[in-house]
Amino acid sequence: MNLGKYLKRWFTKYSKKDLELSRAVQTITGTAPFNIRLYSLAMKHSSIAESNQKGFKESNERLEYLGDAILGAIVAEYLFKKYPFRDEGFLTEIRSRIVNREALNRLAIKIGLSNLVEFDGKKRNAQSHKSLYGDAMEAFIGALYLDMGFWFCQKFIIRKLIMQHYDLNEIIETTTNFKSTIIEWCQKYNKDVTFNLMEESGAKHKKQFKVQLSVDNRNISEGFGFSKKKAEQDAARKACELLSIQ
Repeated sequence: MNLGKYLKRWFTKYSKKDLELSRAVQTITGTAPFNIRLYSLAMKHSSIAESNQKGFKESNERLEYLGDAILGAIVAEYLFKKYPFRDEGFLTEIRSRIVNREALNRLAIKIGLSNLVEFDGKKRNAQSHKSLYGDAMEAFIGALYLDMGFWFCQKFIIRKLIMQHYDLNEIIETTTNFKSTIIEWCQKYNKDVTFNLMEESGAKHKKQFKVQLSVDNRNISEGFGFSKKKAEQDAARKACELLSIQ
């Protein structure tokens, strides 16, 4: 037990705003935060970023980067252990459905993070910036990891996020053909979509394929897989997310 952290939490004087945020964090995680500044930063969108003494504009983007990595790793391990006889393609697909931007947007709203995010409404609103809540969700996880440590963060993600807000059986049964989705979208808006095989690598029995997806000759995404079909699906999934196609 880090006694210093506990003493600092009890003797730190919070502003009214920080006190409200601390209570919100405790409601979401079940535990009061040690370093409220981390969570305050996690809720600060780049549209209201202010320069610090070193001239660096502080927003939640760095915490978002960290949280994305932590979330991906914890979900990957959870699925790896839960489904010991399923292949890499299955695990990748289920993980992507759990951590994709749209899913994280919905999750942030469910747990109340959407009420805490700060952004410049004059420049944009939550609807015009579709990844705002999902970005904040990842930043929150980054803050939680730095504040509480890996094991607490892992328990929070598995017990309070995955087990309470995701139906894995439903996710597995709902098969999404992302390639068909983006082809239909392009047809609807009279756009040309192409899948170009860019690279094959690896041994003959374990080749990995790289596919580039373009819309109207503009490169949108790259996909990877142990078959051309899986690489195309991966590229299409990423394109659907980037283009906000559902």
